[in-house]
Amino acid sequence: MKLLEKISTVAGNTFAIWVILFGTLSFIFPSGFSWIVSFIPLLLGIIMFGMGLTLSTADFKGVVQAPKSVMLTVLAQYTIMPLLAYGLAILFQLPSEVAVGVILVGCCPGGTASNVMTFLAKGNTALSVSVTAVSTVLAPVLTPTMTWLLASEWLPISAGSMFLTIVKIVLIPIILGIVIRMVFRRRVEQSIKVLPLVSVIGIVAVAGAVVSVNTENITSSAFTVFSVVILHNGLGLLLGFLLAKVVKLDIKDQKAVAIEVGMQNSGLGSTLALAYFSPIAAVPSALFSVWHNISGPILATIWAKQSENIDPPQDNEEKLA
Repeated sequence: MKLLEKISTVAGNTFAIWVILFGTLSFIFPSGFSWIVSFIPLLLGIIMFGMGLTLSTADFKGVVQAPKSVMLTVLAQYTIMPLLAYGLAILFQLPSEVAVGVILVGCCPGGTASNVMTFLAKGNTALSVSVTAVSTVLAPVLTPTMTWLLASEWLPISAGSMFLTIVKIVLIPIILGIVIRMVFRRRVEQSIKVLPLVSVIGIVAVAGAVVSVNTENITSSAFTVFSVVILHNGLGLLLGFLLAKVVKLDIKDQKAVAIEVGMQNSGLGSTLALAYFSPIAAVPSALFSVWHNISGPILATIWAKQSENIDPPQDNEEKLA
């Protein structure tokens, strides 16, 4: 178990490298990864189950302890990113399937990677975890609704069917995970450090599968879609930070809000795109998965260093004083 925990820690810390590596391999050798496509819903369900195992009632207490910060961030998550996606789809005159894919990932909740990035950035990790939990629980209603409102002009959107899919592959696994943690708390807590490895394998597999069935589409439109993804993520981070600053949240909260708004559950976006649209609609989610695992660590490192400069570590005499 100790070895697995060490491997899990290394995998979590080098997440971006694995996404890029296997994304590249799946592009070069698509036949080696395309078989994974049919297992994507199962993989996402396993990832969400793992997320449920890490949650406890304490993670939802933030709604009561800091309702303003939690609800503001959840609201920002489901307005800023969807509206940015809509605006970028129009600005770049994206093809219908790509436009829907960009909007779909914009309407997804925050991903669990945002919690890790907030911790590394020395932000308010408790706020980040609470927001991820709440936004994910609300996803069955808000993701289909926002997608239907914003993407219907490009393609028909079945919000009801999408709602049922999200309940099955997101909400039910999370609830099962929470229940199992409550019943078998000690055993779950002993093995919880291995869960990052499961998440990394799952998300890397999903990203690789999506790339493998879109090699031609990526070749022909990679620059445009990747430009949109970079702008989407970057503007989300910026607007989330500015919003938190305007409402006078402290710097740790500002970091958490920015990261929660700018980082998406791209695995869910890929799954829904493949289930309800053409494979190319999943490309924005796959590229988002790659990019936000590059931009997130970079931003977290910058913010962490700024925190060290502002609050340098005290020596023993100062601590005693």
